[in-house]
Amino acid sequence: MSHNTFGHLFRITTWGESHGPALGVVVDGCPAGIPLSEEDIQPWLDRRRPGTSRHVTPRQEADRVRILSGTFEDERTGGPVTTGAPISLMIENTDVRSKDYDAIRDLWRPGHADYTYDAKYGLRDYRGGGRSSARETAARVAAGAIARKVIGDGVTVRGALVEMGGIAIDRSRWNWDGTLENPFFSPDPDVVPEWERLLDSLRTEGSSTGAVVEIVASGLPAGLGAPVYGKLDADLAGAMMSIPAVKGVEIGSGFDSARLRGEAAADEMRMGDVGPVFTSNHNGGVLGGISTGQDLVVRFAVKPTSSIRIDRMTLNRDFEETTISTRGRHDPCVGIRAVPVGEAMTAIVLADHWLRHAGQSAL
Repeated sequence: MSHNTFGHLFRITTWGESHGPALGVVVDGCPAGIPLSEEDIQPWLDRRRPGTSRHVTPRQEADRVRILSGTFEDERTGGPVTTGAPISLMIENTDVRSKDYDAIRDLWRPGHADYTYDAKYGLRDYRGGGRSSARETAARVAAGAIARKVIGDGVTVRGALVEMGGIAIDRSRWNWDGTLENPFFSPDPDVVPEWERLLDSLRTEGSSTGAVVEIVASGLPAGLGAPVYGKLDADLAGAMMSIPAVKGVEIGSGFDSARLRGEAAADEMRMGDVGPVFTSNHNGGVLGGISTGQDLVVRFAVKPTSSIRIDRMTLNRDFEETTISTRGRHDPCVGIRAVPVGEAMTAIVLADHWLRHAGQSAL
């Protein structure tokens, strides 16, 4: 199985399966001399880990990260710093229940990657989906913590759940601090009770729903990215589409741009105290594949969790028609825990472009 690596100068290679002994990531290209300890990574993993509320899978994983290589004690600071060598991170799986999947080992779950894995490789890991499981994203979040170190404290990458099951937030009530105070990462606290009622109903019915996640990166300089095949927004779109269950991505106003007139969509410019000021941000902080210095805004749509208890028609590996109902522990809305994953993938893309830009011109 190839294509487990993402990035150019800042590169990550994830490894491991949902029900294997562990999973992890190797981060290559991180500059030397950056302070890095397990305590720098753990808080980001804690935001993503399962079992944190009744609204996500009850699988209980501590998701404790171990740094296996790539750091050394700096005598000047008295703490570990990166050496420039590959950084290997490991997260053990401690709460697997593979027997939950015995009943579907020869069935293909509709909407899941079961059939396509069988078609491509001639076999699949039926225990939670193996590499196709969203469990793999824990490694990405760990790598994203290192990426944040590369781009520095001056850049803020934040995510929010802005729609679930067709119920959208009220943007007039947007409060970034609120995303830290509810289990949905919602910037609108008033929508939380509606989402709770929705998920309680779906859990009772054995179904699931989709969601929309928005990621905003603030504090970026103008100039990140490159024309044609190195576009910042193209790499961001690819990064988001690589997240399990993501089916659509837009930058800035995205598909709504098709409904605007030219004078509205143009993001007019004025001269500010220290440089250009834009009167709007329909282009999401990217023009010609290069950052403008405005907020970078990306949204992605997450489909409903495919593993549900409601009977659906399917085929087995002998191509015989049958029905399937998936038991076990699953998120009624996988979009909730996709928020920290989207943040991590954004940080990884930005770290890669940060280093690429540094090799061409000074920031």
